[in-house]
Amino acid sequence: MDHGAGPCPMLVMADELRTRAAMCERPSSLRSHRCGEAGMRMNRAVVRLLSFASLCACALIVLPARAQNAVEEFYRGKTVTILIGHPAGGSYDLYARLAAAHLGRFIPGHPQILVQSRPGGSGAGAVQFLYAFGPRDGTLLGLFTETVGLIQLSQPEIGKWRVQDFAYLGSFANVNSAFMMRKDSPAKSVEDMRRIETKVGCNSRLGQSYVNYTVLKAYGGFKLHIVCGYPGSMEFSMVLARGEVDVISGAWNAWRRRADVLDGTLRPVIQSGLKRHSELPDVPLMQELLDDPKHKQVAEFLSSASTIGRALLVHKAVPAERIAALREAFDEMVKDPLFIMQAERVGAELDPTSGAEIQKISDAIVATPKEIVDLAAAAQK
Repeated sequence: MDHGAGPCPMLVMADELRTRAAMCERPSSLRSHRCGEAGMRMNRAVVRLLSFASLCACALIVLPARAQNAVEEFYRGKTVTILIGHPAGGSYDLYARLAAAHLGRFIPGHPQILVQSRPGGSGAGAVQFLYAFGPRDGTLLGLFTETVGLIQLSQPEIGKWRVQDFAYLGSFANVNSAFMMRKDSPAKSVEDMRRIETKVGCNSRLGQSYVNYTVLKAYGGFKLHIVCGYPGSMEFSMVLARGEVDVISGAWNAWRRRADVLDGTLRPVIQSGLKRHSELPDVPLMQELLDDPKHKQVAEFLSSASTIGRALLVHKAVPAERIAALREAFDEMVKDPLFIMQAERVGAELDPTSGAEIQKISDAIVATPKEIVDLAAAAQK
C-alpha cells in the first residue's frame, strides 16, 4: 500500500549524478583529465538539480498555504446562509441553528452564519433555489430533506435538480422515521393496521412520511387513508391530539424527547431505515413487514436516505478549496466539546458522518436499478 508521495524524481537524479561524480574522484589509472572534467560538469548539474528540487519542495508547502489564505480572505467579513425548506421548530431548524452557532468558528475567516427558512412543497422549493438560482461561491449552504435523491429518481416532475451536482459537507445524524400512533387510535397494532382503516398525516407528497405510507399501502396490504397538507412537524402533535389522524410518520430524533412520547400518549409502531434505531430495538422496519423480495428492495431503496439524515451541502460549482475547507470545518465542529454540550442540551441526536462518506451514499442511491425505481414510483401514484 502506498503511504506517501514517494521520493522526488529530481532528488533521485541528483543522487545518481552525485554518485557518478564521486566515482570520478577515486584515484585510478583509467581516470585522468577526462574524468575530472566530467566530474566538474556533473557537480554543476547536481547543484542545479538540488536548487530546482528545493524550489519544488517550497512550492509543495506554499501552494496549500496560499489556498488556505485565499479561503480565509474570501470568508473574512462575509455572511453565510444555511437554507432550510421547512418551518421553524422542526429537526431541520434545530440542526441548522446549531451549525449557525458554531460552524463559523472553524471556517477560515470566521464568517457570520444565519439560518433562512424557505418552506414550501415539503422543502422542494428551497432545494430548487439552491440548485438553480443561489450563489455558487460557498456563502449558501443547504440543510434539506434526506430524500432529494429519491425524489429526483421517483418523482422527476417535481425533483428538477441533479443531486450529483451537490457536494455534501457532513451529516449530524442519520434519520430513521417512526410511525407514531396515538394510544386511542382504532388500530392498536401493526396487524390491526392491515384490517382497520387508519388515518395517517403528512406534509406533502414530497416528504418521507408520504413515501413511507404509499409503500406499505401498495405492497404491504395496509389500510391507510393518507391526509396531506399539514405545514410542518410542529403541527403533528396537535392534529394527533385532536384525533384528526391516528398516525404520523416523522423523524424519530424529532419525537424522542417530546412529552407526549415520554408519557406514552404517542408510541412508535413502525420505523423506516436500513437498520433498527438503537433506541427502537423492538420496532419493526418497513421492509420487515413486506413479503415479496422486490418489494423489500423498494422499501430499502426508499429508506436508504435515512443514512444521509440531517446533512449540510453546497452546490458543486463552489470552488474546490472552499468545499474542502467547509468539510474540514464540519468535521472539527462535530468533535468540539462546546458544540456537543449544546447539542445535548437542546436534545439534538449526534451520530456524525463525514461529507465524503455521505457523498458515497448519495451516489449509490442515484445508481439504484431502474426496476426498483419504477416500482417505487408506481407505489406513489
